[in-house]
Parts: sequence; structure tokens; C-alpha cells
Amino acid sequence: MKSKYIVLLVLVFVLALPPLSTAGDFDGTQPLVCTVIDVTECIMEEGCHGVTPEEVNLPRVFWIDVKNKIIKDKKEGEGSRKSPIRSVQRIDNKLILQGAEEGLQGIQDGFGWTIAIMEDTGRMVLTASGDLVGDVAFGVCTPY
Repeated sequence: MKSKYIVLLVLVFVLALPPLSTAGDFDGTQPLVCTVIDVTECIMEEGCHGVTPEEVNLPRVFWIDVKNKIIKDKKEGEGSRKSPIRSVQRIDNKLILQGAEEGLQGIQDGFGWTIAIMEDTGRMVLTASGDLVGDVAFGVCTPY
């Protein structure tokens, strides 16, 4: 319970900080590193509840390279999970990235995802949906 308050406190401080970067830093022209701050999972007929990123197999930190259309969970190295970005759009001062994953072979666990990054602040919302389940993650991205 105490850790939830710490995360909330960190989120308040991060969101209260003035942007350290310019809007152009979040338009997809520069690589980004993103940190997940809060995650909610919704399951049909069960409702929604807060979860950790690990509980939904989401890395707390991931790197986005729009130019090469790839998202990965480690900046470098072997064993890094990678996800192709299938669509990139800029709409209403947001960078919108979309993709889909097949999941594990033999299990019906594929899903689609969208990441919206606010170009003026770097704040991020990630959504993923699959078989009667949806996850929403809030976070922040910075250029690297």
C-alpha cells in the first residue's frame, strides 16, 4: 500500500515539472525512452483494477525508435523483446504509434496496442487490447 503512495507522489512531481524539452523532441524525429508509471487492467465481467507492469508483461522502461519503426524493452543487448511499429501518425499534437503482437504460439493471446505521446510534454498513454481484456498504462517519455 505504501509503494502505491510513493508511485502516486512521484507521478505528481513528474507531472508538475515544466517540460525540459521542446515540442519537436516528441514528434518522432528523435528516439525516445519511456517510463511506465501506472497501469490498469480491465477484464470483461470482472471489471478494472490496478496492476504492476510486470503482471501484464509490460516493461517499466522501453525505447522507441520511430525512424526504424521499432520498440524494444532494452536499449541494447541480446534477449531484448522487440515490437514493430506498424502505423505512425501525428494528430492534434500527439504522436500516435500502433502495432499488434501474435503472442505465444499455441495460445490465443495476441493483442493490438496504441501509444499516444503528447508532443508538448512527452506524457504517454499506452493501451493494449486482446481477448476480452484491455490494459491502460500512463507514463512519460524523454528523448535520448
